[in-house]
Amino acid sequence: MPLKTIKTDTAKMLMLEWILHVKNYKLILDKNVCAGCQICPLACPKEAIKLEKQPKIIGEKARRAKIDIDLAKCNFCGICDLVCPYGAIKVTVNGEHALSVVEKEGFPKLIRDIQVDTSKCPVDCVECEEACPLDLINVAVLAPDGKVVENDGSLTNKEKSKLQIKIDIEKERCPCCRICEFGCSEGLMRVKKFLYGKIAIISEKCPEGCTDCLDVCPITGTLYFSEENKKVHVNEMFCVYCGACKVVCPVDGALDLKRTKVSHTSIRSGTWNKALEKLASPIEMTKELKAKGSRKVMESVEKRLGWKGA
Repeated sequence: MPLKTIKTDTAKMLMLEWILHVKNYKLILDKNVCAGCQICPLACPKEAIKLEKQPKIIGEKARRAKIDIDLAKCNFCGICDLVCPYGAIKVTVNGEHALSVVEKEGFPKLIRDIQVDTSKCPVDCVECEEACPLDLINVAVLAPDGKVVENDGSLTNKEKSKLQIKIDIEKERCPCCRICEFGCSEGLMRVKKFLYGKIAIISEKCPEGCTDCLDVCPITGTLYFSEENKKVHVNEMFCVYCGACKVVCPVDGALDLKRTKVSHTSIRSGTWNKALEKLASPIEMTKELKAKGSRKVMESVEKRLGWKGA
């Protein structure tokens, strides 16, 4: 048991601490990054994380739901850190990023598959950087010696040919919306979503003129308002299925959202199975468990027959 527990809640962050003899556990939630979505409350095995819907102020935009974490229930396992699409939560032990649930092979990592061929990137191009709705991409031009070159438009074609492009992406905070991929006119970026699903706004239930879901969506371009029928519509191409929109929707059943697949590293864990059951649809849960069962049977057969496996 910890010698001391501390909970600090400010306008910018929420911090939980366990202070032990030789270890100091910290969980820090960056409120500026948090989208108030459904993911970490659903995944938390201790049900320590709760969403607090913020009251709507007349004449103002809707506000994202607030996350609160019960210090008495939290055991700093790091699952919330792992599953947050936006990298808003960080769990550390003695100042080092440490996730016990991964070390004990109790939970997988989400696969953020982002590929870019910088060798073919034009020196003058910053399209992916400008397209990113969360400002997670930085494009730099490097000289042969590795120093950053300021591209002010005065470089000759010969000088440009000797330069290289470096693209830094904050992958741990990237929800893989794919907007950068579509923003790249050269077709040099490839992004795979790690959360798949389906989202629909039920027009007959959606209140005319309401934009609450649009107000809180962190991915610009996923939702848009139509002046024709005065309702919000969905561009599902960029949706990351985090559910921040569904949390604030004022009408039950007006917004339908289902997560059908989670892309993750290989794992066999009851903890993950329980989390998947809450995060994804029952059909997806069944598919994954059947796939695991099939692999387990095959491995058992291979072991008995002395095969090394394919």
